Amino acid sequence: MIDLTLLGSGGGMPIPERFLSSLIIEYAGRKILIDCGEGTQVAMRKFNTGFKTVDIICITHFHGDHFYGLPGLLATIGNSNRLEPLTIIGPKPIRAILETSILPITYLPYDIYVVESPPEKVEIRRTKEGLRLYELDSQRMPEIILSTIQLDHSTPCLGYSFYLNRKPKFLVSKAMENKVPRDIWKYLQEGESIAWDGAIYTPDMVLGDERRGIRLSYITDSRPIEALADFIRGSDLFICEGTYGSDDDLDKAIENKHMTFREAANLALNGEVEELLLTHFSQSMDNPTEFKDNAVSVFANTQIGYDGWKKTLSYK
Repeated sequence: MIDLTLLGSGGGMPIPERFLSSLIIEYAGRKILIDCGEGTQVAMRKFNTGFKTVDIICITHFHGDHFYGLPGLLATIGNSNRLEPLTIIGPKPIRAILETSILPITYLPYDIYVVESPPEKVEIRRTKEGLRLYELDSQRMPEIILSTIQLDHSTPCLGYSFYLNRKPKFLVSKAMENKVPRDIWKYLQEGESIAWDGAIYTPDMVLGDERRGIRLSYITDSRPIEALADFIRGSDLFICEGTYGSDDDLDKAIENKHMTFREAANLALNGEVEELLLTHFSQSMDNPTEFKDNAVSVFANTQIGYDGWKKTLSYK
C-alpha cells in the first residue's frame, strides 16, 4: 500500500490559505515528493511528513510554483542528518539548472543523482539506502514502475504515473510439483529467473495468477492531450490540475496551457480511473468547491483537493 499527503493545492502563487501544489507518496517507510514550490518545506513540517526519508523528488517543470522551494528543501534534508544519496527527476534542462544555480550554493552532506528526461518506464526499488531508480529488468518483476509522459504546457513538463506491483501468491504445491529446489524459492518468489544445477527456473513455476497492483497518476500542468487517457488508464487515483473551475474560463485555460474542472473530469472518464482528485487551483479561485458540480456532472467520483488531504491506497 501507499500513503498520500497533498501538501498543497494551489497554483501560481502561494496564498495564506493554500500552499502550492505538491504531493508526498510514502511507501515502505520511504518517501517520494512530487514538485517543490515555494513553501513546500513549511507544508511538510505542518503535516509532519518528515524530511530525512525523502529519497526521490519528481519535478514536473520549472515554473516557480513547482520548483522554487527546492534549494531550501535540499538544505533542510541535509540538516536532518541524511547521508544516503537522493534522486531528482525532471525534464531538460534540470541537470544544468541544478549544477549551475542550486548545488554550487548549497552544501549538502549527501550525493544527488540527477535523472533528466527519464525513459518512459523505469523501476523504483527498495534498497538499504532507500528508494532507488533502476532500468527495467526482464528477468525480475519490478517493484514499482514509474512511467513519464511529455505534457502540453508552456514549458517542458512531465506527467508521472506509479504502478505498485502486487506479487502473485507463492504456491508450495506448484513448486513441489515442478521439482523446484527449495534453495531458490525465495528468488523465484521475488520474480527472478534462476539458473540452477544446469536448469532454468522461472517465477511461473512457483507463483499463482497475476494480481492487480495499485496505480497512481499525477498530471500538472497541461492541456488534456489525447495520449493522457491511455497514460492514466485504470488509475486507482488520478490527481490532476484544475486551475480553472468555471467553464467560462476555458479560453484562459487554452491560452495558459491549463485545464478546467470539466476538462479534467472528461480526462478521468476517458481514462477509466476510479477516483479523480483536483488540485492546482488558481489563486483567483477562493472556493474551489463552488465549481465541483462542473466536474461531478461528468465524472461522479471527483474530489476537491485541499492542503493536508490524506489517503491510503491499498491492494484490492
